[in-house]
Amino acid sequence: MHRKLKNNELGRLSTEEFKEAEKINVTVVLDNIRSQHNIGAAFRTSDSFLIERMVLCGCCATPPTAEIHKSALGAEFSVDWEYHKETVDAVAALKGAGYTIISVEQAENSIKLQDIGEYLSAGNLLGKKYALVFGNEVKGVQQEVVDMSDAVIEIPQYGTKHSLNISVSLGIVLWEFCKVLKINQ
Repeated sequence: MHRKLKNNELGRLSTEEFKEAEKINVTVVLDNIRSQHNIGAAFRTSDSFLIERMVLCGCCATPPTAEIHKSALGAEFSVDWEYHKETVDAVAALKGAGYTIISVEQAENSIKLQDIGEYLSAGNLLGKKYALVFGNEVKGVQQEVVDMSDAVIEIPQYGTKHSLNISVSLGIVLWEFCKVLKINQ
């Protein structure tokens, strides 16, 4: 038999505890995400995986908005974030700060998501800082940003549709990244 846990049994961090908690060395970069619901979902997912921050770029709305809050459920207050008008400027700054830039996109010579641990190990990149770039709902990650990336990872897909909603992609990629990073700590 299974009993659903009550909220007070979940061990949730307060916003203050979240701010003080040790984060994984991942920054999520949103490249021109149009939907505030998707931005809110990105905040909520980023909170659940203890990422260090989000970088909102281009046409991304920024908190506080009712639409972001509706999906974020308050995670826009726990996850640190910043805004850059141009994604290429944000990526250049992250690269300059020593981040490994990884775009999530379908591209030539991409790394399949399930092979990310192998890639990080082979390149002696475990324990480093990573910026994961997620692209626009229609156009994906800008080619100029892909060109600036150290790697491109692709989520294998097998059906007739070869695209996932940004919030779904973000959840899948962060889950896989966390598995690799937590195992190799």
